[in-house]
Amino acid sequence: MPAMFRPLEFAIGLRYTRAKRRNHFISFISLTSMMGIALGVTALITVLSVMNGFEKEVRGRILDMVSHLTVSGSDARLRGWSDVVMQLKEHPQVIDAAPYVEAQGMLIYGKKVNGTLIRGILPAMEPGVSNVADKMVEGQLTDLKPGSFEVILGRDLARILRVDVGDKVTMVTPSANITPAGVAPRLKRFKVVGIFYVGMYEYDSSLAIIHMDDARRLFRLQDAVTGVRAKLKNLFAAPQVRYELQQSELGNYWVRDWSSYHANWFRAVKIEKRMIFLLLLLIIAVAAFNIVSTLVMLVTDKESDIAILRTLGATPKSIMGIFMVQGTLIGVIGTILGVLGGISLSLNLDIVVPFIENLFGFRVLDPGIYYISELPSDLHWDDVWLISGVSFLFGVVSTLYPAWRASRTKRAEALRYE
Repeated sequence: MPAMFRPLEFAIGLRYTRAKRRNHFISFISLTSMMGIALGVTALITVLSVMNGFEKEVRGRILDMVSHLTVSGSDARLRGWSDVVMQLKEHPQVIDAAPYVEAQGMLIYGKKVNGTLIRGILPAMEPGVSNVADKMVEGQLTDLKPGSFEVILGRDLARILRVDVGDKVTMVTPSANITPAGVAPRLKRFKVVGIFYVGMYEYDSSLAIIHMDDARRLFRLQDAVTGVRAKLKNLFAAPQVRYELQQSELGNYWVRDWSSYHANWFRAVKIEKRMIFLLLLLIIAVAAFNIVSTLVMLVTDKESDIAILRTLGATPKSIMGIFMVQGTLIGVIGTILGVLGGISLSLNLDIVVPFIENLFGFRVLDPGIYYISELPSDLHWDDVWLISGVSFLFGVVSTLYPAWRASRTKRAEALRYE
């Protein structure tokens, strides 16, 4: 059994921890070390929970408009889309699939002009691959009728153009018409029949949804589409499903999964989480160095006690175990307090943040700048175990040198002036 876990060493180490010392400065540093570890652990758990929540929230809003998986032709044209839909549905991970047409364009209303991503859909099939039908503020997807040239706009796009349901906007496409007067842009009038809001400015301010048949006529695709979108049972299995489809009959097509959309954003969040973890870990490291200082001063203060214990038969390992118990207890108590504080704060951010905002009169997240307007939190127990494990390890490692120094105390020199 290791020395620090034997009953005698544990009892003496615990007594030293609880005893009222003559040197109150040592007690103060011990308390500071404990609170430093607690603060560091609390900050780490809370910040990582917020970053997890932010990533989850933004990912969910992206996936409201971006499908889990897309299959398209190499020239942005896919013929025989119904066969592709059937092949996709044969995969056990695929829930549903639907065709789409997508291209860039512009919308004009009066003197207002705005660049737009135009997406053609089949209203009956779209709910199977996206959540836009649940995000409608006015109108419904089923209001889009083939041949009627109707459009559904994002809420912010409608505000930019200053249009409402019932107004007519002019859609300009990249293709051109050749007329006796020369080359003219291709224009078409669309009636606004609905407005959606997904809570992500990128889509709310730039996306226009029309019927797929109207989109094919507008962009002269004939019987082709841009591609087919699919929804999976497990969105995190998308890279594996993409690989499997590329090895199948669909290998001749361009297969992409949701992680490739906004890949830079997801990669940046991952790097930020890693760097913030390392930076906040320094708080725990500083507190651990305080434990070293505390134990070094304690060893100096207790040299006579150590010498007496050695005279009574205590081995160097026993002396080392006594001081390792004391330092480890400081680390364990600090870690436990930090874990409790971090979990409590992470689970109650929806109460704490509004209270702070009302108290000081400011917004933590400005919806005009950030993707979301509320501070989310998603507590991952893996993060809690990792943080508490690292904190405990720091506490144990910080006791090694002072404990080793205590075990090297010479009895004769320590008792010379006693």
